[in-house]
Amino acid sequence: MKKFLTVVKREYIQRVRAKMFIVSTILLPAVMSLFIAVPAIIVSIKTPPMRVAVVDQTGRMYSPLRQALIGDDSQQDAQNANPGERGTSSGRSLARFVVEEVNATNQPLDQGHTNLDERLRERTLEGYVILPPDFFTTGKAEFINRNAGDVFSPRVLQSAINRAAREQRLIDANVDSKTRQALFKPVELQSVKLGAARQEADNSASFALVFAIGFIMYLAILMYGQIILGAVIEEKETRIAEILFSSVRPFALMMGKLVGVSLVALTQLAIWGLAFSAFAYYGVNILASQGMPTNISTIPLSHFIYFGLFFLLGYFIYGTIYALVGSMVTTAQEGGQLAMPIILILVVSFYLFWPVSRAPDSPFAFWVSMIPFTAPVSMLVRIVTQTPPFWQIALSLLIGFSSVLVIMWVAARIYRVGMLMYGKRASIPEAIRWARQA
Repeated sequence: MKKFLTVVKREYIQRVRAKMFIVSTILLPAVMSLFIAVPAIIVSIKTPPMRVAVVDQTGRMYSPLRQALIGDDSQQDAQNANPGERGTSSGRSLARFVVEEVNATNQPLDQGHTNLDERLRERTLEGYVILPPDFFTTGKAEFINRNAGDVFSPRVLQSAINRAAREQRLIDANVDSKTRQALFKPVELQSVKLGAARQEADNSASFALVFAIGFIMYLAILMYGQIILGAVIEEKETRIAEILFSSVRPFALMMGKLVGVSLVALTQLAIWGLAFSAFAYYGVNILASQGMPTNISTIPLSHFIYFGLFFLLGYFIYGTIYALVGSMVTTAQEGGQLAMPIILILVVSFYLFWPVSRAPDSPFAFWVSMIPFTAPVSMLVRIVTQTPPFWQIALSLLIGFSSVLVIMWVAARIYRVGMLMYGKRASIPEAIRWARQA
C-alpha cells in the first residue's frame, strides 16, 4: 500500500506541476468565456440599416408591409437623415431596414428595373422588392439583393411580406382592426418540468446544459485516457518499467497510475467548475447588461455527485483499456492506431446523447445506460433530462464498477507481461495467451 500511494503521489504531483496542466486549466475557461462573451458583443454592435425599395404593383401592400417590418420597436433614426425615406427596423431580428416606396404607375416596369439596378450599382440601395399585380393570387414576390452573402435579410423580408399579405387579405374581407389584432396575437408556450415546485424551465437552457455535460464527459475521458496511454508507452520505450517492476508489483504500478491521473482529472474539473460558478455568479449580470438574454439553469447538488461517479466509471473503464493497449505496443504511433477503436466507442457513446435526451425513459435509453462503455454519458444525460428511478442509477453503477474490476483483472495480467516484451506489437491471440500464463 505504501508503494502504491507513492506511485499515486508521483503521478499526481508530476502532472499537476507540469506547464501543460497549468496552461490547459487556465486556457479552457478563458476560451469558453470568449465563446460566450464574443457573440454577446457582436450582437450588441449596431449595423447600418439595409436600404430597401418596394415596388408595390398591387397598390395595397406597402402600408401593411411597412408595419410588419416596423413591429413594436421601430427606430426612426434613418428617417431624420432623409425625409423622403421611411426608416424602419426590427429589434427582434438581426436585420434593420430603411424602406422606400417606389411609384410603379408613372413608368414602365422595365424602366423601373433599370433605374433600381442603377441605384444598386451606385450603392444607394441594398435591394428592392417587386410585388406584381397578381401577388395575392400567386403569392410570389421578387427580391433583388446586392449582397448575395446576406442570409438574414431575405428571411426577415419574407416573414414580413407573409404577415403583410395576411393582414391585407383580412382587410379585404372586411375584418375590423380589433379582430385582426386578436387573430395575430402571439401564443406563449411555457415549458414546465414536472416536479414538486413546478418551476418554469427553459428548453434551450436545459438542452445546452445536457449537451455541455455530455461533451465534457466525453472530452475528459478521451483526454485523460490518452494521458494514460502516453505515460505507459513512455515507460515502456525508456525501459523504466524494468526498474519499477523490481520494487513495485505491476498491478500496484498500473493502479497507482490510474488513480493518480484520475485525481489530476478531478482537480482540473473542480477548478473548471469553480470558474464556471464564478462566471454564472458575476458574468451573467454583465451579459444581461449588454442586452443578451441569459438563463442559467439551477443544477442540483445530486447531479454533481452523479457526474463525479460516472466520470470515474468512464475514466477507469477506458483508462484501463488505454493502459492495456500501451503495454501491448512498442511505439506511440502503434498506440495511436490501436487506440482508434476505443475512440470510436467513445464517439458512439457521445452521439447516443441525441436519442437518449429525446426519450430518456425509452427501452433503448435504458439499455444503453446499462452497458458499461456507454453508461457514463447515457445515464448522466438521463439524470439531467428526466431523472430515472434510483434503482436504475444504482444498477448502472453496480454493473459499471463490476466491469471495471473484471477489466482491471484482465488488464493487469496482460500489463505484467506486455511491459517487458519488446521488438514487436503484440497481437490479440498473444495478449490472450499472456493473460492465461500470468
